[in-house]
Amino acid sequence: MDGQDSSKLCFPQLANSSCRGLMRPRWEAVLLYTLLSFITVITVVLNLLVVVSISHFRQLHSPTNVLLLSLAVSDLLVGLVVMPVELIRFIESCWLLGDLMCALSYIIGFTLTSASVGNMVLISIDRYVAICFPLQYPYKVTSSRAAASVSLCWACSLLYNGLILKEHLRQPDRHNSCYGECVVVISFISGSVDLVVTFIGPCSAIILLYMRVFVVAVSQARTMHLRITGTAQTVRVTAKKSEKKAARTLGVVIFVFLMTFFPYYFPSLLGQDISNSTSYWAVVSWLLYLNSCLNPLIYAFFYPWFRKAMWFIVTLKIREQNSCQANIL
Repeated sequence: MDGQDSSKLCFPQLANSSCRGLMRPRWEAVLLYTLLSFITVITVVLNLLVVVSISHFRQLHSPTNVLLLSLAVSDLLVGLVVMPVELIRFIESCWLLGDLMCALSYIIGFTLTSASVGNMVLISIDRYVAICFPLQYPYKVTSSRAAASVSLCWACSLLYNGLILKEHLRQPDRHNSCYGECVVVISFISGSVDLVVTFIGPCSAIILLYMRVFVVAVSQARTMHLRITGTAQTVRVTAKKSEKKAARTLGVVIFVFLMTFFPYYFPSLLGQDISNSTSYWAVVSWLLYLNSCLNPLIYAFFYPWFRKAMWFIVTLKIREQNSCQANIL
């Protein structure tokens, strides 16, 4: 009797084929809505600040910032489009948005996540060329090439995830057992390919590139300070500071990437299919999307210009005439 009271039919008019969902206590639903809505709003606000800053101030119109802008746009769309749907999916016991939204929600979410990961790899490549080949950087990396790389990244993300989820797109309800479900199952083969393409490959590239950047940056710091000071003691102190700063940045980048992506791909590592019907799926998916909230903190807040640009926006100085010409670097 208690089980009957704590559950409801998703579609009462389809009593024989409707799913029965367990209702959350009111306090639990309110708490989850508040917490996840806060994360969603923070994700949107932080990434919107990055988008406005880079788009508005002309000093920020550089190849590197084209990549940061693309990353912020993908993360902004995650906050605007994906997180609200996932919030409802997580808290409500039934899927009430229909088969079309069931299909679109996953293709959009996976495409934006893949684009975000691709943008992080492009940023790593940009930093590698800038540090390791400083004289050739202005000729090798231009705004037009950065824009072309970004466009290719987005196109590949859409095509790749379309192939991964093609069966789901053709028949969104193929894994549903009743009306009121939105079940997606990624086979072990597709999951293994996705594991390599979206996790192992990008993670390896980021680690290798940043390690190379770290080594070259420390070497350059030692050489520069050796010429300026001529004392071995100062070189050792400065080199240690450079090493600590580079290691800290590298550590944050890798830690956040692993923390947010590894739980999602854990079933693939165990040789299992990936399904959103599992009990831990909600936690895993929100960890994945949390990366979009943390990216602006890692890739933008570490830049001094972002704090200046944010101050211009928050204080509404951005509305002043010729504010786009402001010196914020």
